[in-house]
Amino acid sequence: MTGTLVLAGTPIGDVADAPPRLAAELGAAEVIAAEDTRRLRRLTQALGVRTTGRVVSYNEVNESARTPDLVEALVGGARVLLVTDAGMPSVSDPGYRLVAAAVEKGVRVTAVPGPSAVLTALAVSGLPVDRFCFEGFPPRKPGERLSRLREVAGERRTLVYFEAPHRLDDTLAAMAEVFGADRRAAVCRELTKTYEEVRRGPLAELAAWAAEGVRGEITIVVEGAPDRPEEVDPAELVRRVRVREEAGERRKEAIAAVAAETGLPKRDVFDAVVAAKNAAQRD
Repeated sequence: MTGTLVLAGTPIGDVADAPPRLAAELGAAEVIAAEDTRRLRRLTQALGVRTTGRVVSYNEVNESARTPDLVEALVGGARVLLVTDAGMPSVSDPGYRLVAAAVEKGVRVTAVPGPSAVLTALAVSGLPVDRFCFEGFPPRKPGERLSRLREVAGERRTLVYFEAPHRLDDTLAAMAEVFGADRRAAVCRELTKTYEEVRRGPLAELAAWAAEGVRGEITIVVEGAPDRPEEVDPAELVRRVRVREEAGERRKEAIAAVAAETGLPKRDVFDAVVAAKNAAQRD
């Protein structure tokens, strides 16, 4: 008989949030694959658990190379426990490759449900939570980040992102540019930890706040695009942009504002303006 792969959720901050089954699984596992073995040691000490199984590192650097060895252990009948530094394995953390490989070999995969920064941030954000999508970490390069954000500019579900503190201000500024300066959001910092903070407000306001410097683990929750008709007349988009330009706004700002108020990607508004300009020149 094959063994079992157990995906175990670990605390995202407060160790008291560890699920009761976690201690039992840590003590019973024949192999423990940990994202950081030093953090695992601190966790087991805090929980008063003595591990007897073999402990191996399993992180983004060695994930591909180490997966076959873990699958071999599973096929041989071992109970393998996978833990990451915080939260559920495979959610923006190592784990997907191992799960996919285990499933392919017919190995049983189960989980010890635990804390999740995604769900915790959603719950405290004050934004709609009936429908949401998780986008993970935005790309680091500015151009790629803007491109990825534009792909979901019209998404009506609430969006959840992870971000590094030193990139937070740039990411929020990019979100304000693509989604609209007034789009509501919440920046959740150090969830469940001593210095937990949830900052809520329009994206432009949050970007200005983050420019002063922010520390800690960050989760961003962004309101989905506003409801809109299935089709928006391009002529109406052009008219709205023109009205704003006549009021003194630059074209780039006018296009961004119209995109935000209609829920359309800025590219759609821009294309409508260019098409109207080209048509006028032909006439």
